[in-house]
Amino acid sequence: MSISYVPVVDEAYKKAVAGLRKDMREFIKEKNCAPLMLRLAWHDAASYCKKTRTGGPNGSIRLEAELNYKPNAGLRTAVGWCEEWRKKFPLVSFADIVQLGGVLAVELTGGPAIDFMPGRKDSSISTPEDRLPDPHKDAAHLRQLCDRLGLRDKEIVVLSGGHTIGRAHKERTGFEGPWTREPFKFDNGYFKELLGAEKEGLLRMPTDKALVMDAGLRKYVEAYAKDNSLFLRDYAAAHKKFSELGCRETSPSFALAVTAAEAAAKHSGSRRGSGGSGAAAGSLSNQLSLSLLGQSAVGIAATVLVCILGYLYEMRRRAA
Repeated sequence: MSISYVPVVDEAYKKAVAGLRKDMREFIKEKNCAPLMLRLAWHDAASYCKKTRTGGPNGSIRLEAELNYKPNAGLRTAVGWCEEWRKKFPLVSFADIVQLGGVLAVELTGGPAIDFMPGRKDSSISTPEDRLPDPHKDAAHLRQLCDRLGLRDKEIVVLSGGHTIGRAHKERTGFEGPWTREPFKFDNGYFKELLGAEKEGLLRMPTDKALVMDAGLRKYVEAYAKDNSLFLRDYAAAHKKFSELGCRETSPSFALAVTAAEAAAKHSGSRRGSGGSGAAAGSLSNQLSLSLLGQSAVGIAATVLVCILGYLYEMRRRAA
């Protein structure tokens, strides 16, 4: 069952995100820069390490040291745009701006709508350069990447499908050209091209080739090449997960919202078959509100108890 998390951000933050979304949509359409915004979102998120719980989509790509990493070549322009949006919408974190840009990039090129949850915290610490993907390497590198990020083979393959939009630039990556004939159309064209013969003018990097040379990865390539709906559905889920890596540990709003979602899922599971799953998902916001109210009530009760004990102590002292 799919559960939409409830972000624990205030109304002012939600309003700012809504305004930002509208502004970014118009800008990305006008500049035709969806591929660059998606690449920026990927590179900020790809620095996550599940073992150390560091990095991830925390806006650290804006830091000069990290922006100067070789794999991030060409992203300075997009970071500059995000800095301008930050000035216009100062309530919204840089990390949220970057990831919202990635979500809109997919949507505006015909891809799936991806559930966006705001509330990421910005980091002031750059992550190591070697955490970023290296397009010159093989399937072993992809699996090491999966392990560090906490992703499955299926997820790294479907996320690679994002190469269906955009093109590589030699001065940035050492490679040149688009992966498909329609580099501004988000569909399963990338996987179809991978299963066919190499074509002049279309790019195929070593990491792209690894997806079809490795049997464990190729089965997903074949599945997505056959079924565009399957690709779009799985991509939306993987992108959301990727864009939230580590947020539960660093952003209180994510931790509380995820906890509430898990509680609703567990409750729904216990009622499965009785028609209760929809009600559980639909009442998630109420559960979260009740949780917050409960926490406040506990705090008030504790304060009252301290006052009563203090009063009794004073009365006893006077009587003595």
